[in-house]
Amino acid sequence: MIYAILAAGEGSRLSDEGITSPKPLVEVCGETLIGRLAGIMAARPDCERIEIVISGRDPEVEAHLRELSLNVPLGITVKATGGSMESLAALAPHLRGHDFCLSTVDSVFHPLEFNHYVDSWLADTESDGYMAVTTYADDEKPLYVGADPQGRITGFFDTPAAGVSYVSGGIYLLRSAALDELTDCMDAGHRRMRDFQRALVASGMHLTAWPFSRIIDVDHASDINAAAELLSHKPNPSPWQK
Repeated sequence: MIYAILAAGEGSRLSDEGITSPKPLVEVCGETLIGRLAGIMAARPDCERIEIVISGRDPEVEAHLRELSLNVPLGITVKATGGSMESLAALAPHLRGHDFCLSTVDSVFHPLEFNHYVDSWLADTESDGYMAVTTYADDEKPLYVGADPQGRITGFFDTPAAGVSYVSGGIYLLRSAALDELTDCMDAGHRRMRDFQRALVASGMHLTAWPFSRIIDVDHASDINAAAELLSHKPNPSPWQK
């Protein structure tokens, strides 16, 4: 399986709050966001390689990546993009023909939960994709995720809907066929990741919501301490997980 990281965002809210490092190089518990995420992925026994898209605005990000000691090949795509879906499109040529795991660089989660998530996906022969979700939402514009009692995703919503308690966590496991829907979305002029996710549901793909106890989206300076606090505790088993 291919693992991929979207790291081309500007991180403007962090810089507005006095954080001088580019978002991928923001440190949590002594590790950069991008280095920590790449290390978690590279430690997976199913990881064939890691593909990362960065903007090129900050040369130190690429330099940092090339200094990482990983036991798998690392591909770096340098491209300024208009959002997460465009970043995924930039990586698509490297992902086609493979199942893949995709994460935004600012998603901080406990590695134990991540490994449970991926292991469960690998054992599932029915789902076309697993979407990490959480009930913890500290985001200005969360994407709400509806699911039936068996965990199959029924829709993605910009605003809360009746019976919907999950929000998207920014981590995705998908079959290669999902990239066909990505191409259609791009051709239609869509640029937001949530539009791609909606297209996957509309296509009839079987997407499963996989709850994490908590995922921190590091968008603000205060999120750095919240992420460190998250990592300092072993997560409780989620009552929703199979």
